Amino acid sequence: MPPKNTQKSDKPAGKDTKAKDTKPAAVAKPAAKDTKAAAAPKGKVPAKGKVEKATPAQKAGKGAAAAAKGAKGAAAKGAKGAAAKAGKGAKGAKAVVKKPAEQRLSMWDNKKPNYGIGGDIQPKRDVTHFVKWPRYILLQRKRRVLNLRLKVPPSINQFTNTVDTNTAANIFKLLNKYRPEEKTDKKKRLLVAAQARKDNPGAPVKTPKPLIVKSGVNHVTKLIEEKRASFVVIAHDVDPIELVIFLPALCRKQDIPYVIVKSKARLGQVVHKKTASCLALTDVRDEDRQQFGQLVTVARAQYNSKYEEMRRKWGGGVLGPKSQAVANRKEKQKQVEAQEKAKYQ
Repeated sequence: MPPKNTQKSDKPAGKDTKAKDTKPAAVAKPAAKDTKAAAAPKGKVPAKGKVEKATPAQKAGKGAAAAAKGAKGAAAKGAKGAAAKAGKGAKGAKAVVKKPAEQRLSMWDNKKPNYGIGGDIQPKRDVTHFVKWPRYILLQRKRRVLNLRLKVPPSINQFTNTVDTNTAANIFKLLNKYRPEEKTDKKKRLLVAAQARKDNPGAPVKTPKPLIVKSGVNHVTKLIEEKRASFVVIAHDVDPIELVIFLPALCRKQDIPYVIVKSKARLGQVVHKKTASCLALTDVRDEDRQQFGQLVTVARAQYNSKYEEMRRKWGGGVLGPKSQAVANRKEKQKQVEAQEKAKYQ
């Protein structure tokens, strides 16, 4: 049997209570040898066959050196990466750098609109093709297109020749001075007349005849026939047009100045109605004589003296855009054929 290991341990027996958990004493190296190996000079090489193990102090020193070296490399790599990123960012910043915005001298300067949420008001767009229009509007548009496409006789076409905006404004300015009295004004006038009769029972009460605009086709026609009308205004959009189609000829025959204006609704406002086909003035006050004379001169020059010319002028016959394109194409083709024939003559 092998002999028992009677070698003593390095540590005192009384003090070490953890000897059971440690390695056997035979494996551990003497402390003196360890210190000699640690203190041995670097130039000397240990003898062959002898392998020296690193002590805990040596292991700790090597670990600290490796950690320092790793930290140094990581710091160098991080610094290099940060420099590279900074360089890239600088290059990108050079490419994206914008010119400094010019300072606006005034709040009214033009600026590019922003149509995003909470920005400028959206521009108006043509959405007529997406709207389901009422039937009466569709009929108005179809009637307008038909009036353009079909040939319109002169007696109807003359109603498209209306006065200009300035002349129309002067006409309505004069007509508004002679508007018919309203119910409240009429009531006041009748009360004053009744009070006068009550105060003087025997005396006759005379009230001056008011100068007002006359309205209604029958009334105006009668005034023209009796030559009591001094100025006639006709609406251009009366429907049916046959109601007033004879008035221009009648005014010319009786030598009464007339004009055609837009529109019947505007004429109706003068006489407190929705619409009016025609109006007539029988007389004006002295303060309005000059203005009335100017309007009469314009009416005679633009309508009464040009009646024969308008009586021969047809309207309508305007082709649509597609038909116009076809007609233009045929006309160009005819011109090309005529040029080809001219070469061989």
